[in-house]
This record gives sequence, C-alpha cells and structure tokens, in this order.
Amino acid sequence: MPTGRIVKALSGFYYVENENGIFQCRARGNFRKRKITPLVGDWVEFEAENRTDGYVLEVNTRINELVRPPIANVELAVIVFSAREPDFSTYLLDKFLVHIEANGIEAVICLTKTDLGVTEQTQKEAEVYERLGYQVLYTSQESKESADDVAEALQGRISVFAGQSGVGKSTLLNVIKPELHLETNPISRSLGRGKHTTRHVELIKLDEGTYVADTPGFSSLDFRGIEAASLSHLYPEMAALINDCRFRACTHLKEPGCAVKQAVEDGSIAQFRYESYKQFHDEIQSQKRRY
Repeated sequence: MPTGRIVKALSGFYYVENENGIFQCRARGNFRKRKITPLVGDWVEFEAENRTDGYVLEVNTRINELVRPPIANVELAVIVFSAREPDFSTYLLDKFLVHIEANGIEAVICLTKTDLGVTEQTQKEAEVYERLGYQVLYTSQESKESADDVAEALQGRISVFAGQSGVGKSTLLNVIKPELHLETNPISRSLGRGKHTTRHVELIKLDEGTYVADTPGFSSLDFRGIEAASLSHLYPEMAALINDCRFRACTHLKEPGCAVKQAVEDGSIAQFRYESYKQFHDEIQSQKRRY
C-alpha cells in the first residue's frame, strides 16, 4: 500500500503526494465514525486506481497538530511581522510565540519591510527576542538577497508562515520562488491592515523535502488548550526561573518571593514580555469562566 503526504485539502478532497506524483483522494468512509480528520501535512496510507480516484485509508501518527490553520507535522513556524505598515506589535508576536511553543514547533521571527525604516524601539525589542534564542531575520521588500536567509531557514522542513495580514508573507514567498506567482494585496490605508489573500491550506513545494504553508486564519488566536498554570512554561526566560520562586504553583502575579517578578524589576526579563504574560493569563482565566 503506497504512503504519501497530504499537500492540499479542498472541498472534501485530499491531494496526496509521493515519489509517483499527486493523487486526488477522498477519506475512507469510517473516518467520521472514528473521529479522524486527515490534515494537510499528514503522512497517510492510500490506494488509487488513477490520479483522480483514490482513498486515504490510514493516517499515520502526527508529531503535532494545529487547529488554526488545520495542519499537521509542522517543524518550523516563520512568524512574519513588518517593521512598518502595519507597525511591529510585540503583544501579537508573543501571542504567536506562546501558541507555537505550546505545539513544540521551532520559531523564526522575520521582520519585513525594513527598507521603510526600523525604529529604535523596534530594534531594541527585536534584540530581546534574539537574546531569548529566537532567530530574527530582516528582509526588505522584494530583495532577493535578504530573502535568501529565510530560504535557508526553511530548507528540508515543513514550515508555516504566520503573521498579520498585509505584512508581506506572500510577497516574501514570491521573492524566494518567483514562479509561485502568489496573489498579494496592498495594505488597506483605512484599516491599517491587509486583506487575506490565502483561501485554503496548501503545502507549497519550494524544493525537494522543503514545503511551506501560507495559511489563512492564523491571526485568530485563542487560548483554548493552554492552561494558565502552564503559561509561564511557554516563555523561555520565565521557564528558566520557575524553580527559583518561593511557591511551587507561583502564578508570577501577586505572590511574594517570585523570581520572575524580581527578574522583571532588575531588567533581565523585558517589561513588555511580562505585560503580555499578564494579559494572556487574564484571557485564559476569563475564557475558562466563559466555557
């Protein structure tokens, strides 16, 4: 029985790729009963009489699974933010990073539109993330040279491109591989954000073994599945200090003898990171009360 990877899901069809090409498949009839939904990125067992008439028979074990976008087995998340138009937002970047850390995915931060100018504040904030161990890449619009660093990070992996609308995700992919001709939309002046140009989840093949998903809906992030008690574990600088707090179940909010709060006071944890932690903690708690 052949094995392949789902590279696109559209209108109930799954497009499975292996060394013999791409096969259009439907899911096996009993999947719904077994509560199995094949996802883009899944390795699957399938059978196909021809290129357009196949069936996915079994979904292999996943290393991870994202809900928004619905994709599996992601190895790298490239979080794309612009230096200008729209302005860099550490709050939203932290939200992406928390979700990516929760799924055990490596993260690379990509700052686009640097040719429009990088403010001193944005530069300082980017350096905070670099000190935390995140790779930060800087690209200018349609510069092939600056896009080469991103292409190198993607090599040999399944990656997700994530970030606000209008920051230049599709533009960047077009620079890396011009023959993609991905649709791009200019930023809306009235709203200060771009329109989503991506309609479905699809793995785009950049090279042998190198795929990237330009995904819709990733900016709609909620905290279902993340517990307030484990939130600080998703901040590397806080996770390193958890055992130094006086109380084992320290929330790092009001407790005395908190190593995290002390680190914020002495400047070894950035104030803006701690502020996002507090906001996310509140969001998780209020979400818990709602559900």
